[in-house]
Amino acid sequence: MTLWLLDLESVESRYTSQWKTHLPELLKEFNVKVVEGADDIPLATTPGAFLNFGGTNIYKSTQIEKISRAFTNGEVKDGDHILFTDAWHPGIINIKYMSQLLGVKVITHGLWHAGSYDPADFLGRLIGDAPWVRHAERSMFECYDHNHFATEFHIELFGKTFKNALDHVGHDAYTRKTKIIRTGWPMEYMKKTLEPFRGTPKRDLILFPHRIAPEKQPNIFDDLQQSMPEYEFIMCQLEQLRKPEYHKMLAEAKIVFSANLQETLGISAYEGAIVDTFPLVPDRLSYTEMYPDEFKYPSEWTDSWDNYLKHKDKLIEHIRFIMQGPTEQSLKQLQALTKSLTDNFFSANKMIEVIKSYGK
Repeated sequence: MTLWLLDLESVESRYTSQWKTHLPELLKEFNVKVVEGADDIPLATTPGAFLNFGGTNIYKSTQIEKISRAFTNGEVKDGDHILFTDAWHPGIINIKYMSQLLGVKVITHGLWHAGSYDPADFLGRLIGDAPWVRHAERSMFECYDHNHFATEFHIELFGKTFKNALDHVGHDAYTRKTKIIRTGWPMEYMKKTLEPFRGTPKRDLILFPHRIAPEKQPNIFDDLQQSMPEYEFIMCQLEQLRKPEYHKMLAEAKIVFSANLQETLGISAYEGAIVDTFPLVPDRLSYTEMYPDEFKYPSEWTDSWDNYLKHKDKLIEHIRFIMQGPTEQSLKQLQALTKSLTDNFFSANKMIEVIKSYGK
């Protein structure tokens, strides 16, 4: 059995650059063949986005040309697996077309990151419920044998828009169990990468490590900075940091702050926990299932600008309390949190189990 891996284009400031080498190594027992796209695409992301909206289509289109030639040449065999590291990939429809018309029975997997079903995502904000995008996403979901999501929150978010799809799946207990998989993301490398930065001397620094986009509410972070001049506040994206520089700054900080209105996983908060930096997150989105109470503040404190102003004094008091640390107790809590997040959300064990269930 061969596992055809259609990877994501490498963006140095995102985890996709690590996935380039980590995923083939993680999956090497399955005879991985990586299907890369064009290497001459724009490197800069569209402002506020995860990728470049034009470049990603060049990349994905050339991937499909390559895998189509592999089908045509007979290189793709019955029982092969095809893994899309971004489920929002029009090429899955091409795969389904070739698989069924050429009679090559492959097993397909897609890792869902976002889509129009999330009102805070770019697709949700700029395109919304336009029929073309909703039908496209529903079609992609149906094409995949296994749809992988990092959190239950993300599955529920998807289900709010595509309830009929999930209800249909639910009629068959086996299909319901395998069509939708709650798996951790393949980020086993993160703990090893960041561990050397533990023990870095802390300073009175609060970080905003998210994309500068409306759903991340950078205006709240800006206002907190004006209200607490005794602390240093940094928006990482404005610094244009390389990964080692970012990791060092993360380890020097005392708090990673989030007021996000969109988060289906939340990588930076986990990165902070690894280096003993306190993740301060709202009790909503994926954070609710991932973080114990000691790391969460009430959602209503930042669920809108008006509510932020109403509860601002409480949030400031809470931040000042945390900035007195870290304490022995908080460090123990961070260690327990890191283990929980590593075991349940930042390793792809469940996805690998599903692949292995087919045998080799």
